Amino acid sequence: VQLQASGGGLVQPGGSLRLSCAASRSSVSISVMGWYRQAPGKQREPVAFITSEGTPNYADSVKGRFTISGDNAQNTVFLQMNSLKPEDTAVYFCNAEGYYPGTYPIRYINTWGQGTQVTVSS
Repeated sequence: VQLQASGGGLVQPGGSLRLSCAASRSSVSISVMGWYRQAPGKQREPVAFITSEGTPNYADSVKGRFTISGDNAQNTVFLQMNSLKPEDTAVYFCNAEGYYPGTYPIRYINTWGQGTQVTVSS
């Protein structure tokens, strides 16, 4: 499965951006999709995830400001980012975890999309 991310850009503090991540059609059953981010000089960190059942999870730093949603029919997840802060500046990476049904032992996958730059600056 391949992931195609889009939606990054430059925004002023307090502004909003929406990221999208579309997974290509494949035989993989995706269990979780979401976003990590990596700021300059820092480690990559998780931001938000959503399970195939629609359960979201957020890093404490983005709770109340970011909302993740999914469209299972299109294998796409969206990250609505509001009230952006300069510390949200980073390259955002889409990630998907899943498995190939019918395989034994079960074959799991963990795949990454290309990064998309989010810059929050006045």
